[in-house]
Parts: sequence; structure tokens; C-alpha cells
Amino acid sequence: MKALHGLLSSVVAACLLCAALPAAAQKTGAAGYPSKPVRLIVPFAPGGGTDIIARLVAQELGKNWGQSLVVDNRGGSGGTIGTKMAVDATPDGYTMVMCSLGVSIAPALYSKLSFDPLKDLAPVSRVAQQPFVYVVPSTLGVNSMKDLLAMAKAKPGQVRYGSGGVGGSSHMGTELLKVMTGIDMQHVPYKGTAPALTAMLTGEIHMQLIGIASVVPHLKTGRMKALAVSGAKRSPAAPDIPTVSESGVPGYAFDVWYGMLFPAGTPRAITGKVSADINAALNSPALSQRFAALGLEAAGTTPEAFSAILRGDIAKWHKVVKNANIAVR
Repeated sequence: MKALHGLLSSVVAACLLCAALPAAAQKTGAAGYPSKPVRLIVPFAPGGGTDIIARLVAQELGKNWGQSLVVDNRGGSGGTIGTKMAVDATPDGYTMVMCSLGVSIAPALYSKLSFDPLKDLAPVSRVAQQPFVYVVPSTLGVNSMKDLLAMAKAKPGQVRYGSGGVGGSSHMGTELLKVMTGIDMQHVPYKGTAPALTAMLTGEIHMQLIGIASVVPHLKTGRMKALAVSGAKRSPAAPDIPTVSESGVPGYAFDVWYGMLFPAGTPRAITGKVSADINAALNSPALSQRFAALGLEAAGTTPEAFSAILRGDIAKWHKVVKNANIAVR
């Protein structure tokens, strides 16, 4: 009987040990990571909202890790070119991509999209949210959103607006405005919101919807005017700028998120560690203050929560694109 009891005890102990191994592996699988610089792809041109946020987070993570994050700007096609590069990278934790809301819109716009965000990317954490702001050059003679809408209605198809690329946040937010107001404006896509902003200041286009982080410094120069923020509420960074909803388009709300993702197949231990490290960085006083100054809201999540957000937004934008009759490319 004692022998049997001893045998059973050994079996139970062995089972408990086996059950504990996955958990232990999860904790130790990311030990020593990162041991070399990490590539952070930004699928837009330098100077735009995605780029600004990526560099702020990269600086804080690099400081905490003791390893540099090398920001690699790969703009074009509304962010899909750079995102595809991340999808094709080795899933070893040394290539990440900072995407915006646009990655959840792309499947509805591109009938031959070369990747599936839900299958080919591993969400790490949402990082930030920010309202966008409608801006015009001061020379346009437009002082409010009502003025802009009146101009667009008086000159159908003649008002040109820029975006960071087809399917990007600046494009879709403006298309939503068009649908809700019945105006007709000409879309001019660029390889990022920063080049589009330059084009607006040189007179190539008349207006742009852009992340508030990109324009706060420019508003002080007087070269451009902010007409309205796109979010459901006013931005703490620019509380005097009304919302679009307040400016004659009731119900309009367009908030944009940014998040970090790995290629699918990246070890879960690394994904979990990076998610925890991002959330810790977002809670640091230094990064919190810089976000607040730019009108950004830190919005960290777990990988699972970010995955749910991505899945829900993909479903939502499929419906919006279909109902708005936006051409799928």
C-alpha cells in the first residue's frame, strides 16, 4: 500500500510539473529580450501623427530596454506597403509595426489586399487615441466648418482635400463627412499626412483632415486655421476648437487609434512582455506629459483587448464602405 501511495504521489507530482512547464516557459521565453536593436516600421512618411507617436514610444521603450528601436518609415497606399513589409518579416520579435485605424479599414477598400490583418498580424497593444482636425490655409478665406461646407456646396468637385493615402484615416474621416453632408470634394492622396500638409500650405490642395499632434505647432504660426476637431469631444490640447458635430454636422465623430503589432507567429512570451512594457511606458510621467501636450490620449491594452478592437473595427468599416459606396480598389 505504501508503495502504491508513493507511486501515486510521484505521478501527481510529475503531472503538476508538466502543467507548470508552459507557464514557466511563458515567463522565461522572453528572458534577455531584446538583445539587439528592434526595427519599428512606420507605414507612413515622417512627420505625420503615426510617425510622431511611434518615435515617442520608441524613445521610452529604448530607454527602458537599453536597446534602440530603429524607426523605418515606409509610406504608400494608405499604410499597406509598410504593413506588408512587417507581415513578411521574420516573426522573432525584432520587427514591429505601428499602425493606425487605417489597418482596420484596408480590408474593406482593397479587394486584393496582400495580407489579412486578423491572420497575418499579432496585436501587441493599442498605444494612443487622438482626434483629427480639419485645417485650411489662412489664405483660403475660410474661417469655420460652416464656411468650408458652404464653399464645397457652391463649387461641387472643385474643393481638393489631401490625405495620407487611399484608405488612410484622413481619407476615410473626410469621406464620412462627405456622406453625412452630401458635399462633393476631390480627393488627392499623398504618401503620408505630412506631405499632404506641405501641399496644403503651398496651395496644391484646399484642406486636410490630420492628426492634431501634427498641427499644434503650425497653428501658432498663423499659416493655417483649424476649423473643427473630428472627435466626439473637444481636445484638451486645443479646447477652443469646436467639434464637427458642434459646427453643423450633428452626430459626426471620428476618433483615431494607433497600435503596435508584430508579424503573426511571434512568440507569445515576447508579445506579452512588449505589451506590458508599452503599458508601463504609457504610464510614465515623461511620456504622459508629451502625449497630453499634443492632444493624445494614452490608450494601452492587452494583446487580447487590442485584437478584439481590431476585429470589431474591421467589421464596422466593411459596413461603412459598403453603405457609402466608396470604390474598392
